[in-house]
Amino acid sequence: MTLPSGLCLVTGATGFVGSAVARVLLKAGHPVRVLARPRSDRRNLKGLSVEIVQGSLEDAASLAAAVAGCRYLFHVAADYRLWVPDPGAMFRANVEGTRELMLAALAAGVERIVYTSSVATLGIVSDGVADEETPSRAEDMIGPYKRSKFQAEAVVRDLVAERSLPAVIVNPSTPIGPGDIKPTPTGRLIVEAAQGRVPGFVDTGLNVVHVEDVALGHLLAADAGEIGRRYILGGENMSLAEILAEVARQTGRRPPSIRIPYAAILPIAAGAEALARLTGREPFVTLDGARMSKKKMFFSSAHAVRELGYAPRPAPQAIADAVAWFKANGYLG
Repeated sequence: MTLPSGLCLVTGATGFVGSAVARVLLKAGHPVRVLARPRSDRRNLKGLSVEIVQGSLEDAASLAAAVAGCRYLFHVAADYRLWVPDPGAMFRANVEGTRELMLAALAAGVERIVYTSSVATLGIVSDGVADEETPSRAEDMIGPYKRSKFQAEAVVRDLVAERSLPAVIVNPSTPIGPGDIKPTPTGRLIVEAAQGRVPGFVDTGLNVVHVEDVALGHLLAADAGEIGRRYILGGENMSLAEILAEVARQTGRRPPSIRIPYAAILPIAAGAEALARLTGREPFVTLDGARMSKKKMFFSSAHAVRELGYAPRPAPQAIADAVAWFKANGYLG
């Protein structure tokens, strides 16, 4: 990689993917500034030599101050939840916050931007593998997270076309690995499976990728990505049964053998959401998650491999590192 040294702003660096991006930038010799909410959990920044500026995607003035003097921007921050009591807050952060940050970057003369989108914005191929060119429509987006990311990516593409925004778009698939402190919905699944608390599975599938490979893909995109182009940063397509079997192998447990019919998941999810509205706690299974499970979300990273030199490691290694991190940090009891 030949990306010239320069001050990098990383949003979302207290989170899972963002902290991995900050680490890979530091390793490459770049000075890093991170945007963090005043009361954010900063465990993922421990030991990292970064400049911390306080602010949020909802505070436009803080965004302008954060990008001042930066050569590069890695916009990783997003409200990522499959269930939210107030979808409006998610749209304000993911869509309007992205717009304000991109405009601030333009005004500050930022040289290169990597916007972290998601494979959630892409189309799905029934019984096949999708890529960056697979058509998708707003009406195909299930739930507020997918809809907000779809709109946010459109904001970035429009600014590239209309204002020459120097942005490259990356679409990570399903990152797992060290640093998933929240954890993410997929991380929660791994934790539950590692504890033997996932008795069955639905016939669905995901593209599993190591979070550190996704982070390196961001740097590759900044260095060699084409402005306005999408790049899927994925790993290996696996059925849910295969993922759970690998977690079981890593933990010395028996893999679940009960295949749950799709129709049985919907009432379970509805009940879980009803309970969540009473308790305020995020449900383990959601209606949106159940609806998404109807299709296998398989993707190809061939464009990133060919054009960026992206080289993800095997999925079992990503799962092993995720299990090991959760165990070392007390998530498995």
